[in-house]
Amino acid sequence: MKRLFLFFASVLACMPVFSLTMPQVFSDNMMLQQQTNARLWGWAEKGSQVSVSTSWDGKEYKATADKTDGRWEVLVATPEASYETYTLTIKGDGEEIVINNVLVGEVWFCSGQSNMEMPLRGFWNCPVEGANEAIAGAGQYRKAIRVATIPKTRAEEPQSDVTCAWKICEPANAPEFSAAGYFFARTLTDLLDVPVGIINCSWGGSAVEGWMPKEILLTYPDGLVPMDDYDYHEKMVMYNGMLYPLAGYTIKGFLWNQGESNVGQPEEYIERFSAMIRHWRTIWRQGDDKLPVYSVEMPPYAYGDGPDGSTGPEFRIAQHKITKVLENSGCVATSDLIYPYETNQVHGCRKLEIGRRLAYMAATRDYGIEGIAAEAPEFEYMTVSSSSDGDNVIAGTSVAEPKTGGEVLQLYFTNGEEGFDKIENIENFEAQDSEGNWHPATVWASSAWENVPRQGGFLKLICPEADKITAVRYLYRNFLPGRLHNLRGLPVVPFVAEVPGE
Repeated sequence: MKRLFLFFASVLACMPVFSLTMPQVFSDNMMLQQQTNARLWGWAEKGSQVSVSTSWDGKEYKATADKTDGRWEVLVATPEASYETYTLTIKGDGEEIVINNVLVGEVWFCSGQSNMEMPLRGFWNCPVEGANEAIAGAGQYRKAIRVATIPKTRAEEPQSDVTCAWKICEPANAPEFSAAGYFFARTLTDLLDVPVGIINCSWGGSAVEGWMPKEILLTYPDGLVPMDDYDYHEKMVMYNGMLYPLAGYTIKGFLWNQGESNVGQPEEYIERFSAMIRHWRTIWRQGDDKLPVYSVEMPPYAYGDGPDGSTGPEFRIAQHKITKVLENSGCVATSDLIYPYETNQVHGCRKLEIGRRLAYMAATRDYGIEGIAAEAPEFEYMTVSSSSDGDNVIAGTSVAEPKTGGEVLQLYFTNGEEGFDKIENIENFEAQDSEGNWHPATVWASSAWENVPRQGGFLKLICPEADKITAVRYLYRNFLPGRLHNLRGLPVVPFVAEVPGE
């Protein structure tokens, strides 16, 4: 009998014990998405009852732990955002979990590689412009901003939990906040006057494949073939270890800053990034699976083919193409946010402007704030005519057209109808001749209000060196800072376009 007792005791000791637990993302100082049914989940004894009580309205929500794995889930109705803090109380199995200092506001999920990971303190030899001032002033947002930073965690199979701790916004914590994410949150909370939470789930050097599940990767020709020997280039391990445990945490949308590790594969990236986001929307299980995603245009940098190479602009053009095929997506232009001395610095220091531009896009698209410009000028179409050899008058300024007997191209842009921040001496446009050679083009601003395809401002382009212009391109170098903006300071997006036929 003694031996039999010891046998059963040993068996019981090896069996998993289900006690009341929750993923670490549900912890003190957390932020919940306002005015929604926010998802909470965890584990308990199989088949047992779990209750969740919310201090903002005193309601109690009940769930039954699954009889197979003990998982339970509830959706709690959250109130309107405010700076008041709340408490969540979870009970089950005779145990109790109390989550304190909970804020309700707007929650955004940030992901990507190093330019999203980059903390306010900067990387080694890579500063963030204005970092010390931002860190010193972080305490002003103590009641408004919360940040959860997910540590780099790799896994071969999808995990159920990952290390996570929500941090209050104060100088002691701010140095480790994602710089782009923090400046986004700071701008958005100023615009909306509500708390903003950021979950930073990023890994420097990671490729888009690192954030995708095995079942999608296996549909591609390269499948799970390693990209190289570096951990940060491993496929699916970030998805399994860092992102999947958080899937379902109720958010407002995604922010994405990545691409440097996928340079050279623009068309492939369009398909894979779109597939990744659609999958993310599915596993988040929110509404109609159309959560917004706003990405950051890849920065000017001397990529593998050098500062004068073309892999960079080809990839940037692909990033903007994604917004035309992926529903509810946008891409903020950043070609102007670089200094001439940063040719070999892929971690540009101007994260404040990136965060602001992301916030402006969210503010106009998701929160209905009017009056803010958020969309950069993009090439729309062109027309061809003979030179008039005349003068333009723009806002009272006479602009002489260059004397030429050749053809003149009129270039029209979305978000550029009111004109640009330069009238003449506009740089970085090129024209292709009939033999395929590219030449610098002369470009100047123009405007017309009658007898034109579209009223408003546009650009005129000539290139006497090209006997017959067959195509036009702009900002077509890896490292070529953008110097042309619309009236709200948003840079013209790089492009290449064929001249329409006769």
